Amino acid sequence: MVAGAAAGPAVKTAAARPSIEPLRLLVSDDMDAVNREILRRMASDVSLIPELASHLIAAGGKRIRPLLTLGAAKLCGYRGDKHVLLATCVEFIHTATLLHDDVVDESERRRGNTTANVLWGNQASVLVGDFLFSRAFQLMVETGSLEVLRILANASAVIAEGEVLQLMTANDMDSTEADYLKVIESKTAALFAAACRVGAVIANRPDDEVQGLDDYGRYLGIAFQLVDDALDYAADGATLGKNTGDDFKEGKVTLPVVLAFNRGSETERSFWRRVIEQPEEQQPEDWQQAQRHLARHGAIEETLGRARLYGQKARQALMAFPAGTARDALAEAIDFAIERAL
Repeated sequence: MVAGAAAGPAVKTAAARPSIEPLRLLVSDDMDAVNREILRRMASDVSLIPELASHLIAAGGKRIRPLLTLGAAKLCGYRGDKHVLLATCVEFIHTATLLHDDVVDESERRRGNTTANVLWGNQASVLVGDFLFSRAFQLMVETGSLEVLRILANASAVIAEGEVLQLMTANDMDSTEADYLKVIESKTAALFAAACRVGAVIANRPDDEVQGLDDYGRYLGIAFQLVDDALDYAADGATLGKNTGDDFKEGKVTLPVVLAFNRGSETERSFWRRVIEQPEEQQPEDWQQAQRHLARHGAIEETLGRARLYGQKARQALMAFPAGTARDALAEAIDFAIERAL
């Protein structure tokens, strides 16, 4: 049995709605240390850097990726303090990608707040994102683990490739479902997987457990992004902390659109080509028309169904570990990621 993962009472009660809180409570002291480390590592004599970075970091977010690193380390019985550095590193990589994403997408809202690129401009946002990437690599080096450096450096490269691939497939209705999955596997799932994998690596767990946590994170990340992309068409802006329909307005080819396009009539396909390939030509009534096409072909329900399948794969990956509060909390994170759509 993995040290520190002894069986215990289930964190979740039968009547409770799935929540990330069991995982947060499990690693609360470590997460407090991560938050302190984030503030310390954002410090710079260049005042704009902490000002802009803290705007996004302090805006909230559930800190799912660093929570996964801490939870994975807990599951593996890790007893040191390197997991705090790694969780901070993971959060910085994620924050840097958000800053760059908002510039590329010309986004105006993030987590319910005005984006940094609107407040400070594109140049400052990109450069502060670069600063956070640099800080992340400093943290990797401080762990003294070449394997950790390899994992997180590789994830950073894959994320960048995903960004470029998304740029290439944006506004292109000839993009396939395989293209879409490649984008989300790179942009989202790669960091989820790395965040979990390093938790096992620093605990010196055997290869099968390292791979099990990698699989868990990867499948969870895919499910998480599938739900996000469904919610962009199905939920109000408060659910995601961004404007509903942002993906539509930006001409992003996400799975709901691919499904509706492939199942649609020639007239419907012409509609999708017009609104996605030339989003600047969209008319006010196009948003409601898009939602009707998605509903007609069950595209939102199908996307959420795919998310549930990946959730099942993530849950199966956890079965390599003994039952206990840590495994329960990580399993409930799967339910939370999927059922926030309900």
